[in-house]
Formats: sequence, C-alpha cells, structure tokens
Amino acid sequence: MFSFARKPVEMPSAEAALPGRATTMPLPNPHLLTGNKMTPPYPAGLEVADFGLGCFWGAERKFWQLPGVYVTAVGYQGGFTPNATYEELCSGRTGHTEAVRVVFDPTKISYEKLLQTFWESHNPTQGMRQGNDVGTQYRSAIYTHSTTQQDLALASRDAYQAALAKAGMRDPITTEIAAAPPFYFAEDHHQQYLAKNPGGYCGLGGTGVSCPIGLAV
Repeated sequence: MFSFARKPVEMPSAEAALPGRATTMPLPNPHLLTGNKMTPPYPAGLEVADFGLGCFWGAERKFWQLPGVYVTAVGYQGGFTPNATYEELCSGRTGHTEAVRVVFDPTKISYEKLLQTFWESHNPTQGMRQGNDVGTQYRSAIYTHSTTQQDLALASRDAYQAALAKAGMRDPITTEIAAAPPFYFAEDHHQQYLAKNPGGYCGLGGTGVSCPIGLAV
C-alpha cells in the first residue's frame, strides 16, 4: 500500500487494460467487526453506497465506525479489468480505483452523513493521488446506486467546493461522480485491514474543512 514510487497517473484505455478473469475473488464471511455477511444479497431495506478516497485500508475504517452501517468491504471499481488482483491494480493497467462498499440502514444513518464522512476524510482536489499515494488507484470517486444518491452527491460536491473556497482553498474538486460500475471484492487480507493490523498504514488526510450539507442522521 506504500506508494512513494511514482505510478501511472493516466487512465488506460479499455483496449490497453489487463484482461482479468471470470473467477471472483474468494472471500470468507463474515465481516471481522460487524459479524455480518460482506457479499450480497443483503437484508431487505438496506442500501449500498460506494466511495473511493485513497488507500482503502484507512477509508474502510472511517465507514465501519459509523452507527447504522451494516457492513463494509474493500474492492476495485471504476475500471476495465474484471476480478483484478491487487498486483494488477498497482500496475496502473486496470483503470480501477480503490473503493469501499458501505451497506447501511437508511433508518439509522443517512446517505448525507456518509457523504459528509467521505468529503471530510480526504482531500478531493488532488486528481490521481492522495497525499503520498500516487496513481490512478487513489483517485477520489463517488459511485451512486440511484438518482437520489446521484443528486445528493452532486449537491454535496458543490457545497463542499464552496466551503473550500470560503476557507481560501481554490483548487477544484476532482472527484468522479458516476453511476456505480461493477464492484470487484479485494483479496481477504485487505478486508478490515486496520482491524487486523492496528498499527498499519492509513494514508488518509482531510482538508480540515467541514462539509456544510444538511444531515438527517
């Protein structure tokens, strides 16, 4: 996960991407902390949200700590290579970013609260990097599962951009916001990594600016 050596910062084309494989990543259940099943189907009434905010080890911890979150998982999303491995991701030839899947109970936590956690947990103005982690796999992204999520994500981006400008930070937000593409679960040793390795690398650093969105927590 340490990425101090420079990696590709340009997205590969679909033709140049690695071919991947049809076999899905073997993933034992349940979640180490919640005790719930990481893979679908999920219980009725729950919703899914997907976020990319740099190193997924630290990003996953941000979300599993929130009340109302049923389960989290890390994976690869937004690229071309089906069922990529971590080594393939690091080559810069899959097009994926490191993503966190958040399955949540909307009666206990709102999507707006998840968005607030997303914006305040990283710097969304850095393009194909997050701090010292450089490469396409560290780009900021929100992948939405409904028109409501899409509208809320866009509104929160605009609100946070205004808050950054008010704080004197003029760089534009580079976060990709799009309908959710396929989510490929990462290898088991990446799941809940910081629970298994409490002193492990996190890599996240926010801007210190609060996201001024209305919350219905």
